[in-house]
Amino acid sequence: MMVVNSGTSVPAAAAPARHARPVERDGRADALGAQVSADRLPEGAWPGAATVPVSVLIPVKNEQRNIVECIRRLRWARQIAVIDSHSTDETVPLAQAMGAEVYQFDYGPEGWPKKKNWALEHVPWRHEWVLIMDADEHMTPELAEEIRRVVTDQGASGRPFDAWWINRRFIFMGRWIRRCGYYPSWNIRLFRHALGRYERIGDLGDTGSGDNEVHEHIVLSSGQAGYLKNDFLHYAYPDIATWVEKHNRYSTWEAHAAAAGDAGGLEPSLFGGPIARRRWLKARSRRLPLRPTLRFLYAYVLKRGFLDGYPGFVFCRLLAIYEFLSVAKHHEMQAQRRVKDAP
Repeated sequence: MMVVNSGTSVPAAAAPARHARPVERDGRADALGAQVSADRLPEGAWPGAATVPVSVLIPVKNEQRNIVECIRRLRWARQIAVIDSHSTDETVPLAQAMGAEVYQFDYGPEGWPKKKNWALEHVPWRHEWVLIMDADEHMTPELAEEIRRVVTDQGASGRPFDAWWINRRFIFMGRWIRRCGYYPSWNIRLFRHALGRYERIGDLGDTGSGDNEVHEHIVLSSGQAGYLKNDFLHYAYPDIATWVEKHNRYSTWEAHAAAAGDAGGLEPSLFGGPIARRRWLKARSRRLPLRPTLRFLYAYVLKRGFLDGYPGFVFCRLLAIYEFLSVAKHHEMQAQRRVKDAP
């Protein structure tokens, strides 16, 4: 099995951690639980309910469309913690109806700490292993069984790994995007929670890019990470409008990250892990002219996005638009800074 080291330090906590308390149960939870058949299990050969010593962290805001089916596929974990940011829809009672603990998180005035790092520090985790899942992601029974196996086997065999990379499949326009540079898509999602924190790139503060960390990744203070064989499914873009809305925010984060020179993040390396290689490629692509056009050609031709049919064509065109927005916003930020700094 392939092994990788995190290669950078973990951001330090600003203050000693104090355990947060879950919010009180919403009065609507029981009725909503009956409506969504909260006790119904998904199809497939899953580990038994609440049998795997893993805690799940799900960051959310206004995710009533996704939260039920996300949690339904995680019922095998012994602890499910939903970290909300004052949703205005029925996310909280639905999560409670599905058996999850719900904690409320507020950003500071400068956007720190970030939500997932706060949760890793302050939620009273009952298990050593934490799994990170977004509300629009679906666990598969094969991956759930693999997680059960590696967590229980490692407990008896002397800590060979402290984290695991997990691959994801992006579903767009009803189709798995197998190419376009979006598969494989590795991220550390399962790790010993005391050893992993999300990187802090530069001093970005509140970029206005969204509720959660965007394109920021787990780094380990010690230990090594292995690779799991099975994937999970990512339904991030149920329609093109959602893609555009999210990537308008993400491109703002990209502009801020470019201005910061990605300082503080994982060190780019052609010979490092999946994220380090991706960062190496991004750092060099920023110097190229005609980046939006090159992004389309890279995804559609070099990475064979044309084999994904019409969804692949649309996806690659949208990637080029995303690149354009990132470049244009970075240019705008630099111009505004020059005006501000002018005597």
